[in-house]
Amino acid sequence: MDECPNSTVTEFYIVAFSVYEEGQLVLFIGVLLMYLLTVTGNILITILICLVPQLHTPMYFFLCNLSVADILYVSSTLPKLLSIFVTKDNSMSFPACITQVLWFTLSVLCDMFTLTSMSYDRYVAVCKPLQYLMIMSRRMCIIMAASSWLISTTNALMYAILTSILSFCSSHKIDHFFCDMKTLYTITTSDTTSREILMLFDDIFLAFLPFSLTITSYVYIISNILKISSSGGRFKAFSSCTSHLTTVILFYGPVIFLYAKPQSERYKEADKLLSLLYMAVVPMLNPFIYTLRNKEVLGAITKIARIKRHSLLM
Repeated sequence: MDECPNSTVTEFYIVAFSVYEEGQLVLFIGVLLMYLLTVTGNILITILICLVPQLHTPMYFFLCNLSVADILYVSSTLPKLLSIFVTKDNSMSFPACITQVLWFTLSVLCDMFTLTSMSYDRYVAVCKPLQYLMIMSRRMCIIMAASSWLISTTNALMYAILTSILSFCSSHKIDHFFCDMKTLYTITTSDTTSREILMLFDDIFLAFLPFSLTITSYVYIISNILKISSSGGRFKAFSSCTSHLTTVILFYGPVIFLYAKPQSERYKEADKLLSLLYMAVVPMLNPFIYTLRNKEVLGAITKIARIKRHSLLM
């Protein structure tokens, strides 16, 4: 039974980072630059894909969805952290905390599902090229994207509601730089056993399963690429997947490392810093990965630049 009614909670205290003033200034500048680069880069990618007809393909359609999810991802946590650095106000209202849980959960899940959809797209492109247009039709792409957003939204709403009815009496201090659900469960006076079991099932079906499907797709992709007789053909087939494969490694690699390593109070600050780098750096790198390594995107950028230059000269 709860020790106190949930209505007693009005705000939380976000601990953020325990560093000196100089360290906080470095963190503020770093986080601000990463946030601006992430939002600007992903907005530009989204606009570019919408404006250029050559990029109206399944891969870039899913990339557009990934960019939107990444913008939501960083915007759900980093602005509040930046505000803490500037104002020194570590308080966060209870509704704001629940809202952060909602948007953060939604964007993370959507990232995973979109990456899985992109891996399936690459699987069909490499392993079933003659059937690609039929399988990856406009209708199929819309269904896959809509399903990703619908499942993510439903799951995020469920967790936000379940978190909102928790009671917090013994402590309102969140030892993280955002309203992390697992951290909230450690300070609540409510029984969270059923929620933790639910999270375990969710980790299996909504995290491990998409990851397994992505890995399976690339096992088939690599095995098919190795069967190609010419080195030029192998290189062309593999180069069409490198951008997405790099994004998958950057997304899942740090998560596996953070969850696989033993948890320790001694390294709490280091863990928070690793989480920050993962949450800020990975979404920031995605636009660069898909532009610097992709001739179609670079060609589209060049084309738009030429049209703009020509219009200015007229």
